Amino acid sequence: MAKAAAMAGETDEAGGAGRRLDVIDIARGVALLAMASYHFAWDLAFFGFIDQDVTGDPGWRLYAHLIAASFLLLVGVGLALGHDGGIRWRGFFRRFVRILLAAAAVSAATYVAFPDGFVYFGILHHIALASLVGLAVLRAPPAVVLAAALAALVMPAVVTLPGEGGPMVWLTGLADWVRPSNDFVPLLPWIAAPLAGIAVTRIAIRHGLVVQLVMVRARARFARGLAWLGRHSLAVYLLHQPALYGLVLAASLVVPADAVRERTRLVDGCIASCADMGGDAALCERHCGCVADRLDATDVFRHRQAEAADRMLVEEASAICAAGDDPGADTGWETVPGEAPMPPVEPLPVEPVPGEQPSPTPAPGQ
Repeated sequence: MAKAAAMAGETDEAGGAGRRLDVIDIARGVALLAMASYHFAWDLAFFGFIDQDVTGDPGWRLYAHLIAASFLLLVGVGLALGHDGGIRWRGFFRRFVRILLAAAAVSAATYVAFPDGFVYFGILHHIALASLVGLAVLRAPPAVVLAAALAALVMPAVVTLPGEGGPMVWLTGLADWVRPSNDFVPLLPWIAAPLAGIAVTRIAIRHGLVVQLVMVRARARFARGLAWLGRHSLAVYLLHQPALYGLVLAASLVVPADAVRERTRLVDGCIASCADMGGDAALCERHCGCVADRLDATDVFRHRQAEAADRMLVEEASAICAAGDDPGADTGWETVPGEAPMPPVEPLPVEPVPGEQPSPTPAPGQ
């Protein structure tokens, strides 16, 4: 079976000279298109073109998780295929260094763009770590590797570590809180996907299924296009989001914002924030309505992205409404002696930085 695996060996990953499996490249291509659709939706929501909570809605989070899991599964598949006939150290380290450099570039770029939610351990960082873990278990019995994958899935539900332990604890996936990040893919439970990929692929090799997959070729134009994406998945991953973000940014400078929609978003976000801080529902609604009423006379709702001046206007309006000093509007707000003032609200749109363990931004399983 080693010969079959060598025939299917992916030169881009293992450094071997065998022919690539078109089926695997097509699978990566499909996952890349799904990833691009998720990022495009994120961009549209970020600039206020669509009313979707892409980072918080359960459906969107599930979509992102499935995409990320598919890439990580393919990481395990690639390791098992590329190294079945023996570990190709030169190819492995060449690929490992390439992924590490890409991960560092993502961290640096997101730190500049989103310092409060930069990617300190995203999916590329995880792929690098998973490559080392996968290499260590590559010769273990598939049943043992599957058992390890199952344990990785279960552990976060039964083991909790204090987040005060810092980054090393956060990266385990067992911390009760972590530093917010736009893309956080800790060791657990996500290592389960590449481990499962390794185990399933080794079983497939043992039963001769890989030999049959080698004969499947991408002949249709669309299939060839998907295979091309899969063969260049790392480059596509690094370039597609800046391109999509730039296009949506350019559109936001030309297409005016919907003032009614932006007003609704601010009021809804204000009420949710107030409620999270324990505010009375009726008081929260009056306070946030007061803030919106005062901002109607400004240009805040005409901007897709909050500027520094917009933030100051929102904070000023919130402070005035909380003090009950709004002579220009009959809001019904009255300060109750001894009651904590209403919390200031965030201007919309704000950078959507998810908390705890957010939906991972899908990346290629190279």
